[in-house]
Amino acid sequence: MIIFRYLTREILVSTFAVCIALLLIVLSYRFVKLLDGVAMGKYAVDVLFEMIAYRMPGFVQIILPLGFYMAVLLAYGRLYMESEMVVLFACGFSQRQLLVITLIPASFIAILVALFTFWLGPMGSERYAKILDEQRNRSEFDVLNAGRFQTIGQRQVVTYVQEIVDNHKRLNDVFIARDGGVKLSPTVLLARHGDQVEHEEYGQRYLVLRDGYQYEGQPGTADFRITHFASYGQYMPPVVLSGDYANETDAKSTLSLLSSNDRELRTALQWRIALPVMVFVMTFLAVPFSKTNPRQGRYLKMLPAILVFVFYFVFLSTVRGLMEQGKWPVLPGFWAVHGAFLVLGWLLFNWDRLMQPKRRSRGENIAHA
Repeated sequence: MIIFRYLTREILVSTFAVCIALLLIVLSYRFVKLLDGVAMGKYAVDVLFEMIAYRMPGFVQIILPLGFYMAVLLAYGRLYMESEMVVLFACGFSQRQLLVITLIPASFIAILVALFTFWLGPMGSERYAKILDEQRNRSEFDVLNAGRFQTIGQRQVVTYVQEIVDNHKRLNDVFIARDGGVKLSPTVLLARHGDQVEHEEYGQRYLVLRDGYQYEGQPGTADFRITHFASYGQYMPPVVLSGDYANETDAKSTLSLLSSNDRELRTALQWRIALPVMVFVMTFLAVPFSKTNPRQGRYLKMLPAILVFVFYFVFLSTVRGLMEQGKWPVLPGFWAVHGAFLVLGWLLFNWDRLMQPKRRSRGENIAHA
């Protein structure tokens, strides 16, 4: 019991430390991407942290298996380097017992992964999809901020608004500079007021500028035209969120996947089952990979161990794509990949015993010689 508590504590502490480090890296990268989207006017500032929070369960369900795998490698590798494993094995502790003990915290991690894949992940994806829909339904009018220059319209229009009132429905002292491109001349609009008007029949929104001037011509030349207008209307297209999406199948509840016969939805269900199963398969791989000779160094087997995880995840992702395209049967589906890597783990776990007859025969040949 003391050994069980000691090894379990080492694994779980290392797991959560590794997962927090990996999660911070992923969230930092994602946060920078979202900040760039905010700067370009793709997202509103007030939904930034909501988007991060709803995306987090999708990251955690991938990070947890990797974090546990690396934790076993690091924790057991340290015990081998400090000869604690040698003492345990000298006292009658076996590799099989070590694997059984490791499977207990692995079960706890698998339950956490299942919690994220079956419930928290779909719920977060659903909320994230709703936020993206809301951001797509905004117009470029809604992303303007008072007192600062901003680029909109794929960075072809520069705007400045002195004051925004009436819940973003009215602008005061508006400046708009538009690049005309190759065929048209650059245009500058100055207006005292601007209103957002929605066409009731077509559901389209327009920016109507009032009491202003339009300056059209090439800078640095006398060839330009000034037009005074009492009202000037312009269609405002919705914000285009290129490069960002929400997978509809990831946002569906697990119950709806269970009752569906659609191939894509059945594949999504198999994927949610595959991630918790992955934790147990990685345990069979991590225990033999963690066995380290103190003379060889602690991190000698880290690189091949990480490559095995990468290949495992890539194969699962590839099979998922093939299943969605109908090029791979739903059954056996991911179980073929699990089985292949489970066999690899069994071979690594029993490698010394399998090689023992060859070593014995080699020793006998040397003795006879």
